[in-house]
Amino acid sequence: MLAVTAAVMLPLAIIVLTAFKPVTEVNAYPPTLLPQDWTLDNLRRIVDELPFARLVVNSFLFAGGVTAFALVFDSLAAYALARIDFTGRRTLLIAIVATLMIPFQATLVPVYQLVSDLGWVNTFAGLIAPRAADAFGIFFLRQFFLALPRDLDNAARIDGASEFRIFRSVVLPNAIPALLTLAIFTFVNNWNDLLWPLIFTTEREMGTITSGLTLLTGPGGIVPYGVMMAGALVAIAPLVIAFLLVQRRFIESIATTGLK
Repeated sequence: MLAVTAAVMLPLAIIVLTAFKPVTEVNAYPPTLLPQDWTLDNLRRIVDELPFARLVVNSFLFAGGVTAFALVFDSLAAYALARIDFTGRRTLLIAIVATLMIPFQATLVPVYQLVSDLGWVNTFAGLIAPRAADAFGIFFLRQFFLALPRDLDNAARIDGASEFRIFRSVVLPNAIPALLTLAIFTFVNNWNDLLWPLIFTTEREMGTITSGLTLLTGPGGIVPYGVMMAGALVAIAPLVIAFLLVQRRFIESIATTGLK
């Protein structure tokens, strides 16, 4: 286990150590793992050449907004598909799952055209709205909702609860582990996404931290690897912090999930 852990952590260690190397050591051959002369020049260049604070805020608004909307819409759709009997439910589920087989690139042009026609290019609405619901999230939560006992729904209906009340007060409290898992996946995927914000934003101030790092490429396509590693380090730091904050609650929710 220690050997496997070391192998998994090696790329992260390379990113961290390279971020503090001067240019001469980054380009040296043979390469070295530990910096001989530690420097903060790579981090300073990110702050000096990019609207760094704005990019970080944009990334939080983009990834956080998509996550919030996805949890709401995905859970509502999943509840309907899992707990409500209506005509065409199976056909609708098959259609939703079938969209997972459509490559993202195949829908990129029509989605961009729609966003452009709405005047949402270079806006958070254009970044967030097309991703406000996700087929994977709907299917994932549906499978979790199916595992919950139907007796909970029936007892609430006997007491006069509406479908939305059952969803809000009965189903969601028992689905916290699934919601947290989906939130982590959605936030991380959108935080790390490069193509989406790169296409839907043309103004520098509307970019995210991942798309902003592409602006650091030197003349002739020269990649400053030290600066890029420093940017990667900054980009993954909020994800690590967010996971550490959620980890305790995530484990507790899994351990305490069930009927009370």
